[in-house]
Amino acid sequence: MAVCKVTVSSKYGEKVVRVLKGDSRKDLQFYKKVFVLALPIALQSFITIGVNMLDTMMVGTLGDSALSASSLANSFISVFQIFCMGLGMGASVLVSRYWGMKQAADNEEADKDASRALKQTVCLMLRLNVTLAALFALATLIAPGVIMRTYTEDATIIELGVVYFRYSVLTYFFVGISLVVTIVLRSVGQVLYPLVVSIVAFGTNLSMNYVFIFGKLGAPKMGVAGAALGTLIARIVECTLILTYLFLYDRKIHFRPRHLFMRTRSLLREYIRISIPVLISDGILAIGTNSVAMVIGHLGETFTAANAITSVTQQLSTVVISGVSQAGAIVTGITLGEGDRDKTMKQGYQFFRLGLFLGLLSAAFILLFSDLIIGFYKGASPETAETAKYLMDAICLIIVFQGTNSIMTKGVLRGGGDTAMLMLTDNIFLWVLAIPLGILAGFYFKLPAFWIYVCLKSDQIVKTVWAFLRLRSGKWIKKISTGD
Repeated sequence: MAVCKVTVSSKYGEKVVRVLKGDSRKDLQFYKKVFVLALPIALQSFITIGVNMLDTMMVGTLGDSALSASSLANSFISVFQIFCMGLGMGASVLVSRYWGMKQAADNEEADKDASRALKQTVCLMLRLNVTLAALFALATLIAPGVIMRTYTEDATIIELGVVYFRYSVLTYFFVGISLVVTIVLRSVGQVLYPLVVSIVAFGTNLSMNYVFIFGKLGAPKMGVAGAALGTLIARIVECTLILTYLFLYDRKIHFRPRHLFMRTRSLLREYIRISIPVLISDGILAIGTNSVAMVIGHLGETFTAANAITSVTQQLSTVVISGVSQAGAIVTGITLGEGDRDKTMKQGYQFFRLGLFLGLLSAAFILLFSDLIIGFYKGASPETAETAKYLMDAICLIIVFQGTNSIMTKGVLRGGGDTAMLMLTDNIFLWVLAIPLGILAGFYFKLPAFWIYVCLKSDQIVKTVWAFLRLRSGKWIKKISTGD
């Protein structure tokens, strides 16, 4: 069994002021390295969010009911995507570490062990992904009405949501594979090709939506169903391109179709220990986020439509944060794979400072452009627009904390292998704090939209403090082996 060896440091007790001050010259080199990885990832996220935003705007012209229906249906589909992100990021923790071991290998046997572990990780990830997609597709096919009724009691919205689901059943397979393969490619530094694929998917989605939603170029006018169909076609194109690269052209992981049938038993224990907690954590977190959507859905059509507008805006303002989070996991994993614990600790503090800065930058973006973005939604009622403005103000506050803890929990701490602890704390803060406070604020105290949203996102504030304390402890750095 090959194990990643790390050096021991006694410098974990530095004072907070000294830690946050940093070394500007060395920091500049570090940030350059991070953004080489993060910016292509951020651009890809920007394109994906842009597709969602255009979908929302196009469907929004059909009225609040259509907008609410597509938004709530996509809330369920987003649960699957979050599961996939957890599955992919769990595999990424292993892939980046093994890639670091491979680069640092000083003999043929060590290189062979790392290469085998890379392929086994990808194989296990793909098998789990297809199984997960089949379960979600089956649920959507059998009980679309039941799913929609968990979000809203409005019969019109439910009916339109069922129509949207009817055309989305196969989407799970294509979007799931695209997501997880993209994540593992990024984990070995391959960030440009997935970006190109996203650009192609963006163009496909935009054109197909225009054709099928509004009935252009001789196609039938399908409304909400057209949005779902356009998305499905784009996902098929995206999945085909990303798998073609993985199976035929990738030279780092070197995963080929025959490896889908390889034996993975020797790595199964390590995969379960490191990756499965990420899947469980993000899965339960997805259910929790979905519960937040249910709370919002039951607050009425106006609040639901307003949240659909602000959700896209929030995602748009955090694309760089998302990119840096994933870069954090990759950089941390590779550095530990190379055996340098001292450097990993220093990078952790640098990521924390970067998170604070990007959180403030995102808040400024929302503050400056919220009115302009709300104005794009011509089909929204005045009440919806007013509620959206209140939600935008709340996001400005929350995004500072969300940006910082996202980079730490989804990036640095996860890259260090601290997945079991993250599984525990992420969900405790959500289920014990945020969701109960949101329910009390919305249904019992009838607070304004601003405070309802702050309560629903209060876990982001608490997690920021916890993440820094966990970083200082050094206990988040775990050893990972290449199997038996």
